[in-house]
Amino acid sequence: MSRSTLRGQALAAARSAPPASAPAAPAKKKAGAGKNPASATAKAPGEIRIIGGLWKRTRLPVAQRPGLRPTPDRVRETLFNWLGQDLTGWRCLDAFAGTGALGLEAASRGAAAVQLVESDAALVEQLNTLQQRLEARAVRVQRGDGIAALRQAAPGSLDLVLIDPPFDGNLFESALQAAGKAVAASGFVYLEAPVAWTDEGLAASGLVVYRHLKAGAVHAHLLRPVGAAGAPADAR
Repeated sequence: MSRSTLRGQALAAARSAPPASAPAAPAKKKAGAGKNPASATAKAPGEIRIIGGLWKRTRLPVAQRPGLRPTPDRVRETLFNWLGQDLTGWRCLDAFAGTGALGLEAASRGAAAVQLVESDAALVEQLNTLQQRLEARAVRVQRGDGIAALRQAAPGSLDLVLIDPPFDGNLFESALQAAGKAVAASGFVYLEAPVAWTDEGLAASGLVVYRHLKAGAVHAHLLRPVGAAGAPADAR
């Protein structure tokens, strides 16, 4: 066979051979790879946490309900610093319980009896679920009107009354007057409001300002009955 014939066959074979494979494209990095795994355990936006005591760091769900405004962590921490942290044996009533954060903080710190009063049926169901999950025997959940519950309490029977009503309502004066009668002479009333209250504004309730804190749009007050030890407003 001549060289020209061999060369022709080689060229034909080269034309019919499959093309060489292209180099593989580099693998794409998976979404999320390299991120800090701790971010997966971050607190969900619809949650708050108990600050201290037996159930410290326990997460509480925050439902999307009209007017529901959980007390900020900083304010709750300050409040219980004011109260001395240990509430062993205290009798408490949270008149507008909402998420239950304030009342459950009190129970977590040893309160003997905590009454959570809430008018919203969905929130009451949520509070009952929390009470059962925590096995919080000192906590009693009641669906109803917080001011009516305060009026039904025996005079001077409560060590701590928690008042945090919807800011757009007109419940403050009635709640404060009822709280002033229900709280013990040595007890405390916590008031959360959109404006600062003065001793003059509180006169009808028989309460005076003991401590005050402003955090953003929230004014947090710790009140005491007139004549209680340490009650003068200059203690702020």
